[in-house]
Amino acid sequence: MFIELKREIEPIGKRMEDLRVSLDIIKKEEEISLLEKQMLEPGFWNDQENAQKITQRVAILRDKVLFFHELAREFEDLEVLAELGEDEEDEEIAAEVKEGLTTLNRKVTDLELAVLLNGPYDQGNAIISLHAGAGGTEAQDWVDMLIRMYTRWAERHKFKIDVLDMLPGDEAGTKSATLEVVGPNAYGYLCSEKGVHRLVRISPFDAAGRRHTSFASLDVLPEVENDVDVQISQDDLKIDTFRSSGAGGQHINKTDSAVRITHIPTGIVVTCQNERSQISNRLAAMKMLQAKLIDLELQKKEAELAALRGNQQEIAWGSQIRSYIFHPYSLVKDHRTNEENGNINAVMDGEIDAFIAAYLKDKARKLNG
Repeated sequence: MFIELKREIEPIGKRMEDLRVSLDIIKKEEEISLLEKQMLEPGFWNDQENAQKITQRVAILRDKVLFFHELAREFEDLEVLAELGEDEEDEEIAAEVKEGLTTLNRKVTDLELAVLLNGPYDQGNAIISLHAGAGGTEAQDWVDMLIRMYTRWAERHKFKIDVLDMLPGDEAGTKSATLEVVGPNAYGYLCSEKGVHRLVRISPFDAAGRRHTSFASLDVLPEVENDVDVQISQDDLKIDTFRSSGAGGQHINKTDSAVRITHIPTGIVVTCQNERSQISNRLAAMKMLQAKLIDLELQKKEAELAALRGNQQEIAWGSQIRSYIFHPYSLVKDHRTNEENGNINAVMDGEIDAFIAAYLKDKARKLNG
């Protein structure tokens, strides 16, 4: 048994060394030391904006370095424990090492994926928007299912989700929804989910029990900080207010608190009606507009890179990326990477990391190839 454990330990050790190099731990530690010296200088806090940037940078660097060292210590402890168990031929220690390697392997995989997130906004929060395709109630129910899937995924990663906008379906489900996902690397991970998601199942809304195919599109935008260079002139904005939609009753919004902002030069329209006040909705809508303008620039740059590469690498966000088949068999398949999972209930419960990892690795391979 310990021979098998050693075979598992050795490749993890190699991956840890690769991570030490790719993360450039020594350089990060030197940068932390330099920035911490700046923080101790007199007058450092006189420039609040610059001070905040530096403290945030230190926090990000320190988290990465500490996480790597934590994994390195776990690996060393498991190596020592395995040697001890082998000397004593202790099966309980072997089982403990086996469990520890499983946990460590998952953490190392997470860190390897984080290394791939090197885009300008990958480390930040994400704004995701879901829209039902043709198909009425069936498609709107599919949007609800996807909202639940991404909410469960966020909970697994201890991310926070805030609803920015929600348009209920006519009978059931949701026509469209915009959610903010708050957590480290949220955009870097979720940008892999951008595209059209296809559902095949026996419709619960069909009295004849027929099989239906439904579509929903997912858009993913990076949340940008206020200091990001996004120039938005008030003269370019058309701002409308209206009453928030809802099912009625005593809690229906009786004031014009919902906000719709149109960016005239690009034709981009954003709406927010979930907050209680018009001011809050306006701030949230402006955040969404900033994200859309940044995304527009990212798409332009990607198109330019694709033209320089001289290939037809996919840059359109609206293509079908994944199918979720409930009938006549159970299967979730990503059409970009061919990643599959036959446990569709687990996927719908938020277990989508394998699809995200496959996409990020494939993307890195294409860029480096």
